[in-house]
Amino acid sequence: MDLKEAQRLRDLEKENTELKKLLADQLLKTKALEIALGKNL
Repeated sequence: MDLKEAQRLRDLEKENTELKKLLADQLLKTKALEIALGKNL
């Protein structure tokens, strides 16, 4: 793996981590709304 590929991999891993955090946050908000509305979906 050359330097360019290693940098690309690092960037993709960083983006993946950020997307996972966004997804977790959104799922948490959705669950909180379901609880607040009394729904068990």
